Amino acid sequence: MNSDFIKYQAQTSPYPLGMEVSHAIGSYIFDTNNKKYLDFVAGVSACTLGHQHPRVNQAIKDQLDRYSHVMVYGEYSQSPAVEYCKLMASLLPAPLDKTYLVNSGTEAIEGALKLSKRVTGRSQLISCHNAYHGNTMGSMSVMGYEERKQAFRPLLPDVDFITFNNEADLEKITTKTAGVLLETIQGGAGFIQPENDYLKKVRQRCTEVGALMILDEIQPGFGRTGKLFGFQNYDIVPDIVVMGKGMGGGMPVGAFTASSAMMDLLTHQPKLGHITTFGGHPVIASACLATLQELTQTHLIQATLEKEKLFRSLLVHPLIQEIRGKGLMLAAMTKSADITNEVILRCQDKGLILFWLLFESCAIRITPPLTISEEEIREGCAILIEVINEVALEKENKQKNN
Repeated sequence: MNSDFIKYQAQTSPYPLGMEVSHAIGSYIFDTNNKKYLDFVAGVSACTLGHQHPRVNQAIKDQLDRYSHVMVYGEYSQSPAVEYCKLMASLLPAPLDKTYLVNSGTEAIEGALKLSKRVTGRSQLISCHNAYHGNTMGSMSVMGYEERKQAFRPLLPDVDFITFNNEADLEKITTKTAGVLLETIQGGAGFIQPENDYLKKVRQRCTEVGALMILDEIQPGFGRTGKLFGFQNYDIVPDIVVMGKGMGGGMPVGAFTASSAMMDLLTHQPKLGHITTFGGHPVIASACLATLQELTQTHLIQATLEKEKLFRSLLVHPLIQEIRGKGLMLAAMTKSADITNEVILRCQDKGLILFWLLFESCAIRITPPLTISEEEIREGCAILIEVINEVALEKENKQKNN
């Protein structure tokens, strides 16, 4: 591991993986020793089209030759951002027709929370236990995991929590509630899907009491579940949809979309209801536009469901208790956190990149680029099963010796 990486760059954990990256292309990352790693994580769901996708790269280069940052968000008409928002409006159900481009998923969450308070005139926010929506102060306030929050309190007041898929908890949504924020599929909690028309029931309750339904699509979004957005699998329309990660083809970006009537409230009382310097950056917006065009002009989104079937058929093992998730948003659940840790670390040694989930310690994250081939899926799953067999054998031998 590069000692300067540890010495000069702030870290997020005591034990970073520390791979020194040389280059990346397609479904592979190469280290400075030119060792090749098959990427089953895609930058934690961000590299939707893999690494160095030619359409995205060309869009970035072309825009750099025209202009880069020229003005703070929302003052000048810049065609990459305008064209992106126009295309997004054509792909989303009514009344979701106006998009605010920001710099990250967590900033998009912040904007959505502010908008829900501005629209309703209410203060209460409701989120889910084991939810993750980002790490800025507002987003952390609606994180349903106290261990990650306690060192940074006080956070936003008037936040309550419900349990995902628990219909009895919907009574907590009342006429005091400004917004109900849910992940369409819970990410950090273990890729948990809604059951028994849960999202429809949340939608109905929000409508009854005048609260806004906000769906966090930062992980499921941009084709990963077989639809452009995960909520389109469940026959509902939120009031606000929040996006990030996969929308930029690997570039840093976020956005939130709502109706024009709601979004226009950010322009007055007060003016500048949300402001950001670099949101809608023309180079980033060009990457977003190229990514969205590639997704909607090819069969990549539909193919995710066939690729899911292949993953499920190949990842059968006594130590894998279940495969959670949908499309290419999958989590292989092992019997213990120790097994998961061992498997992820050994797979990297053997040239396969896997990762963890935030709150579910038994989960192995499998979120490859949507461009991954069937051959690459077979290659990666063979490595994963090989490693699990090694771990299982060592576990068995250890039990015998005891």
